[in-house]
Amino acid sequence: MRYLSFALLLLSFALCTQKVLAQSATAQSGGSPGDAISGTITLKQAVDIAMKNNLVINQSDLTSQSYKIAFDQSWEYMLPTFSASAGQSINFGRSIISSSNTYVNSQFESGSAGVNAGLVIFKGLQYQNGLKQARYAYDASKRDLQWQRDNITLNVLLQYLLILSNRDQLALARTQAQVDSVQLERLKLQNAEGALSPMSNLTDLQGQYAGDMVNIANAVNNLESSKVGLFTLLNIPYNRDVDYQNTVTTSDIAEYPANSDSIFRTALQVLPNVESARLKVLVNEKALAVARGAYFPTVSFGAGVSTNWTNSPAPSSSHAADSTYSPTQGLYNANGTQYNIYSKQYLGVTSTYPKWGDQFKNNRGENIGINISVPILNGFQVRNNVRNAKLNLRNAQLNNTNIRLVLQQNVELAFQNMIQAYKSLKFYTEQAKAYEESFRIANIRFTEGVIASDAYILAKGHSDQAEVNLAASKYIYIFRTKVLDYYQNKLAIPTP
Repeated sequence: MRYLSFALLLLSFALCTQKVLAQSATAQSGGSPGDAISGTITLKQAVDIAMKNNLVINQSDLTSQSYKIAFDQSWEYMLPTFSASAGQSINFGRSIISSSNTYVNSQFESGSAGVNAGLVIFKGLQYQNGLKQARYAYDASKRDLQWQRDNITLNVLLQYLLILSNRDQLALARTQAQVDSVQLERLKLQNAEGALSPMSNLTDLQGQYAGDMVNIANAVNNLESSKVGLFTLLNIPYNRDVDYQNTVTTSDIAEYPANSDSIFRTALQVLPNVESARLKVLVNEKALAVARGAYFPTVSFGAGVSTNWTNSPAPSSSHAADSTYSPTQGLYNANGTQYNIYSKQYLGVTSTYPKWGDQFKNNRGENIGINISVPILNGFQVRNNVRNAKLNLRNAQLNNTNIRLVLQQNVELAFQNMIQAYKSLKFYTEQAKAYEESFRIANIRFTEGVIASDAYILAKGHSDQAEVNLAASKYIYIFRTKVLDYYQNKLAIPTP
């Protein structure tokens, strides 16, 4: 149970210190096939794989890319607009010819084409402030991405160190069991020869050795659990046969060379999430300026060219020179005299439209102008947008202040934990030396038969626990220092 309690403590610290939790990576299906690990994995390889596969990092990267697109679009809004249009239609039955504004009852084709350009001259500086807002948002997204990468790096480092710690604990448990095994075999031989007295010495050692086996089983479970935790962070299929390269030296541990105040001041300057919070305040300030810009009129410039054409014949037309008088059937009787009746008949003169090229040129028209749009009443949308922008700005300011406050508290807590770990390491070092010497003497006396098994087991238990505490305290202190390194952006990946 002592191994289990220690492992749970370290695992909770490793996965809960930062805001990015390990289980965020489990939503993926296992990384790419090229990331399968065999043989030995180094800490640097583990970090590189996590950077590639971790779900949180990949999502943050996509978010940053979307902000980059928004930033590109924000300045493209200020470019002139240009559009072209063309259409062709077939008309049946009675319809109007747009070029002559006359009706015809026939089938004909008509078309039109045009190009238009526009430029917003003034829009309450919304585009200019929107450009700055998008730039700040993009910069903040890059800081957020870096923050996620730093968090994952720290979590992978802590998890890797937890594996090394649990591996050392397993080796220590096996060594301790081996010492009891030697004594147990000796007592068994004495018992077989009938020279063992009292019999409880053998049974006590058998119970002690069974406890050693339980400790080994717990240590194996803790080691495998920590390995699974690392593969979860890496987001790749678990391989229990992988070995882990030891890149951490626990023999030359020294006192941490910084105080909490200097660490906090450095963290304010270098931590990406602190800079991101500051940038998000600027984002919301510009968002408020954009919302207020909607109160102002919009002035725009526009110009265009258009033309049309048709293949419909022109309607019939008549004039006096094209008329004639012809007799019609019937006579007119006037005073007993009959006369022929004449009616005036017009000779229609039919003509067709010019060719397509001539129409395209002759029907062309141009336009140019300036448009002013003044907002008067739009359901108070602008006012409410401004009010919401003010609330968002206030929320960003509060978040910025809170991040700095929480950072100071976390730094102070991490520093105090480091101090406590360093003091514990020194005390456990002294304790381990003392109990080691006590057990050495007790072991000799028990072998010589001077003391009973209960004294041997007591001395052995004190020595074993002291060794476990010392081994654990070394890694706990390293954990604490790595967290402080993280706050100063000095987190280095150990290399062999």
